[in-house]
Amino acid sequence: MTAISDYASLLVDAGEYSGRNDIAHLFPRFIGLAEIKLNRALRVADMEVVGTVTLTGGSGPLPVDFLEAREVKNASGIPIRAVALQQQTASYMGRSGIPAGYAIIGNTINVAPSADGSLTVTYYGKIPALTAAAPTNWLLTKAPDVYLYALVTEIAIWERDVAKVQAAQQLMSLALSGIGIQDERARWGNAQVVVGGVTP
Repeated sequence: MTAISDYASLLVDAGEYSGRNDIAHLFPRFIGLAEIKLNRALRVADMEVVGTVTLTGGSGPLPVDFLEAREVKNASGIPIRAVALQQQTASYMGRSGIPAGYAIIGNTINVAPSADGSLTVTYYGKIPALTAAAPTNWLLTKAPDVYLYALVTEIAIWERDVAKVQAAQQLMSLALSGIGIQDERARWGNAQVVVGGVTP
């Protein structure tokens, strides 16, 4: 068996692991379902994107691949904080000015005080969809086992085979744990411990 390097080799390996090459025509749909679940669970540095949101009347559309905000800065480059929508309404009551807080409403970000202009948003973006036309992405390159076990899980769910589902999910959990540990080491491996508060 060769290494999983792209979409085609992933489908081949998934067929071999699951013993279900006879339903290979369904694998693209299973990959889509797997990616939906991975987007819910995974938050690593490779998913981080910096984008600009244009505001009109204090509101602007979020990027289409937006999952979760990491940091939001107003046009002056000052970070603003997430606030509950009710608090935003009660505190600012339609006033305009330099945005100090934001709330996510559906696929829109609303700022208060209300303003036109732009925001710089650092956010977790969706995993780029893996297809025949886009045969690789960062996750397949970095952790092909995550994709393999996620796809095998979807195949087992389709088969309604509880034992296979549980076995594949355990392998996927281990793979996800591994990528999470790798991400933490990359982010914090050389960090120094700083003791907060007053020291004697």
